Amino acid sequence: MDRLLIGLIVLAAYIILGTAVAIASRKRLEAGEEGFYIAKGRLGSFLSAMTYAATTYSSFMVVGLVGFAYSTGVGALGFELVYLISTLGLLIIFSRRVWRRARERGWVSPGEMLADIYGSRMVAVVASIIFLVSLVPYASAQLKGIGEAVAGLAGGGDQYYTIGVLLGVAVMLVWSLVAGIWSVAATDALQGLWMLIAGTMLLLWLVAELRSSGLGVVEAFRVLEEAGLAGPGGFWSIHIFLAFTIPWMFFAVTNPQVVQRLFMPRDEGSLRNMVRWFGVFGLYYTVLVVLVGLLARAAYEAGVLGISVDPADPAQRDRVTPSLLYIASPLLASIVFTSIVAASISTVDSILLTLSSSISRDLGAGRRAGLAGLIVVAGVLAGVALARLQYIVLLSVLSSLMLLSLAPATIAGWLGRRGDPRLVAASMLVGPVIVAIATVTTGSVKAAFVSRPMGIPISIWILAVSTLLVLVAGRIRGS
Repeated sequence: MDRLLIGLIVLAAYIILGTAVAIASRKRLEAGEEGFYIAKGRLGSFLSAMTYAATTYSSFMVVGLVGFAYSTGVGALGFELVYLISTLGLLIIFSRRVWRRARERGWVSPGEMLADIYGSRMVAVVASIIFLVSLVPYASAQLKGIGEAVAGLAGGGDQYYTIGVLLGVAVMLVWSLVAGIWSVAATDALQGLWMLIAGTMLLLWLVAELRSSGLGVVEAFRVLEEAGLAGPGGFWSIHIFLAFTIPWMFFAVTNPQVVQRLFMPRDEGSLRNMVRWFGVFGLYYTVLVVLVGLLARAAYEAGVLGISVDPADPAQRDRVTPSLLYIASPLLASIVFTSIVAASISTVDSILLTLSSSISRDLGAGRRAGLAGLIVVAGVLAGVALARLQYIVLLSVLSSLMLLSLAPATIAGWLGRRGDPRLVAASMLVGPVIVAIATVTTGSVKAAFVSRPMGIPISIWILAVSTLLVLVAGRIRGS
């Protein structure tokens, strides 16, 4: 049977199953925006953990991080583990405090949270606009992941890439609108389990294929060591590592779709389990995905399996996983391909729902406008994904870079600090403004991302300036 046909059959079966799960979850949906956007804080341990994990780990991992590890070596593991450790640290310190305040104050959107903390709706409006602008690269990267996977399964072709992007948009809209967060959380659980199983199968297959080609795991790492990919150095200079990791370290604080998940667990036990199980999921999936990328690079260096993706060309990084799918058996390729679609849809579903809540509540447009905005934003994301502007890792971290300036204001607010809302709002705008200035002065987004004004990475500049403004805001409020 044709590879593409098998892939479409497996994907269709998955979409039917996911749609059935989404529809079944509708019986739990309660009236009102609180029920639609945060389930009125009634998610149990399993759904809380799986929706947090599935929202966080997207096609950035199974497509983007595989290609990143393939191109840059074991430093990619350090980059992603810094994110996981930082996220767990922030959740351990702040999650219970935020969860309690959300229940006491009735927070629904992250912007609403900030407005309540600083006593100004203007803060919510500014934050929401930043969310709407900054999350476009990250969300479009998920659609790009789907498009690349479909194209890889079909053996290449721009028309298949386009089909993949449009298919992703259609499914995520349906699953978001059927029952709001209930349908998203329920399908996230399905998607998370599918991601784990498919990733494990891909790794085991790759190890078996390398062994049959005379290249065991130990020999593969010797090949990587000889190529300078098994340790620090190479691509991973200090300033590059900082450029990629600093925005990622504050992901749990700055990205509204994950902040909003702190409002959803039904009790403190569910919240603790959410953090615990997310950590287990994240560690396993991170190591798994990086191993796939490293072993694929070892196969390339040893000239086995027919992998031909040029590791020196950043534009080809997102084609490593699709190239593996083209080599694998049609059934395995279809299962992994479907996991990519699943991972991407889960993340974009969550982003769309969060942005919809911002439009409805923070911008004061109302629920109907929020739902209409969800559809409009989905169209924008599709347009950006079809343009294929950058590779997935850069698009994802770029969003976190623009959102980075929300970290000082959010953390200060969670710690109970107050400040002049005008300066707090100004501090939030630092990230998008500095990224825009750097892009103009360097001539490209990629150059801006790794730029070092006065020898200091741009991410540190964003953190320093926004933190200074928050500190000054606190002094003005306190005087």
